[in-house]
Amino acid sequence: MTATIIDGKAFAAKVRGQVAGYVAGLKERGVIPGLAVVLVGEDPASQVYVRNKGKQTVEVGMNSYEHKLPVETPEADLLALIGRLNADPAVHGILVQLPLPGHMNADLVINAIDPAKDVDGFHISNVGLLGTGQKAMVPCTPLGCLMMARDHLGSLSGLNAVVVGRSNIVGKPMAQLLLGESCTVTIAHSRTKDLPEVCRRADILVAAVGRPEMVTGDFVKPGATVIDVGINRIERDGKRMLVGDVHFESALAVAGAITPVPGGVGPMTIACLLANTVTACHRATGLPEPEGLTA
Repeated sequence: MTATIIDGKAFAAKVRGQVAGYVAGLKERGVIPGLAVVLVGEDPASQVYVRNKGKQTVEVGMNSYEHKLPVETPEADLLALIGRLNADPAVHGILVQLPLPGHMNADLVINAIDPAKDVDGFHISNVGLLGTGQKAMVPCTPLGCLMMARDHLGSLSGLNAVVVGRSNIVGKPMAQLLLGESCTVTIAHSRTKDLPEVCRRADILVAAVGRPEMVTGDFVKPGATVIDVGINRIERDGKRMLVGDVHFESALAVAGAITPVPGGVGPMTIACLLANTVTACHRATGLPEPEGLTA
């Protein structure tokens, strides 16, 4: 058996098309969604990511506001900027690119963002709302994973799901989202005893542990849907390349469906950032939730 490859690029393009449709509707009402992205320092990977976010924001018809600050910027200045963005009615979503320089407290900075504009879904209020099954801004990567799982499987109710990884950014919110879909959820990690056996129980296996190709084919239940969140840069045969947390070739032979790396979960992260911004704009203007773009 060879698994179906879930095309994240194509799915992300579909989501961006939905977002563009909602943006057009908002413009007819005289409202243009605005996304503010703040970058502190000159981390090359962050610069590329911020540039891509800005490009895609404009492509779907939204306003993009980029704030690039020197690495030595005092924390108080960053907090003051966030305060101004919180108060700006033209800004519906605020994202502070991580990681921040060492002299800044990331938790303090994230929790300074208005929870209604927290399109990353990292504010402690949104974490609490998600954890208690209430309306929240949902972290982009787990939201993208959920969208792809729903699209491929339909109803997830009653399925066994295993999330490998317990980070605040992916693992924990992913588990909460799957619980919300009435899955039976296990959170596993590097210290889980007999990890392969735990994973083999999963109808949906989400790998978000940050270790290159750790999850091999013998971790996978035949026919399972495997969602690989990992993005790891390695060198192989003298070439630098991207691989996931799943050993793709061995899992491909066992799974029913699998996301590739690159081209799987990655493109969905920015698409869901745009979706969250449109959702935030709808909520701010008292409009109904955008269908198909929320958890």
